Amino acid sequence: MLLVSACGGDDQTLTTPDGSLISTPTTRLAEVNIVGADRDYAKTCFAPTAPDPGKQDVNRIVVTDPLLLDDLCALGVGAKVTGITVADGDVPRYLGPQLASVPTIGESPDAAAVGTADPDIVLTTPDTSARAAGFAGTRVVTVDPTADPAANWADRYLSVASALNRTTAATDLLARFTREATRTGTRKDAVHTEVSLVRFAADGQTMEGTDSFAAQVLAAIGVQRPVSQRRPGSTGLTDDNLTDADADLIYVSYRDAGDVTGPDVKGSTAFGHARSILESDRWLDMGAPTWKRVLAVDDTVWYSTSGLAAAWLVLNDVKGSLDSAS
Repeated sequence: MLLVSACGGDDQTLTTPDGSLISTPTTRLAEVNIVGADRDYAKTCFAPTAPDPGKQDVNRIVVTDPLLLDDLCALGVGAKVTGITVADGDVPRYLGPQLASVPTIGESPDAAAVGTADPDIVLTTPDTSARAAGFAGTRVVTVDPTADPAANWADRYLSVASALNRTTAATDLLARFTREATRTGTRKDAVHTEVSLVRFAADGQTMEGTDSFAAQVLAAIGVQRPVSQRRPGSTGLTDDNLTDADADLIYVSYRDAGDVTGPDVKGSTAFGHARSILESDRWLDMGAPTWKRVLAVDDTVWYSTSGLAAAWLVLNDVKGSLDSAS
């Protein structure tokens, strides 16, 4: 069953692609509100999709790279995953309880784990193809063998969908996301808003350019970026160029916080460093901090992963905060 469009309705209403309402309250820390602090991860993944007409379905899937889990989540086939060749704790929490409950069987699973997983197909990437070695006799598909599957997330999604005979559903879902991103940009007058992206580490901070995952979603919405962030790559921020991070709105994140949000983020060493900057006179004298237009987002969702499920989370974060104050 394909998902219904998320378009329509009040632009302030956050929804999953199937139209379910999402509540994204914020928690305030260091003069900054955290967007989506109480996000319900159980609503991240999409409703189940059907295979292409006349194509055979796949019932049991093993994944060698956690990067691909977002794609399975966005196809609604998380229940079909029987094993992930990663260590415990390597499944991003934002993917929700269904994928969090899948057995993580290590990079070199033993015969017992392989037998229990018993996949119809093993999905792998060029960087993790060696982890499929134990599944002799099973169909193995290397997904999106490009230089950077994380950057080419839409192509990777279609590649996963093709391997699972779901090209029609995936194409439709990507189109729905594009329509909703465009609609959000129009409703929010995004073309007249400059948004800065700043990531804090334990010992420094950077501005993100045009090639990060978050920047790609912002581009789809039509948001403008400061001149200093209109090229690929990241740029270190120091006292000498700190004002280059200023904009109409600044989204900040904490690299080592992972997918921790809300008050728990205080345990992050990156947050500890960020607080010294966010509460400094030099930072507070800039335009966005003066106007209370600095917001914190989940670093895992915005940068450390990529995929259609994460893209919807970023879109909803922007939809609910582009014209708000901290």
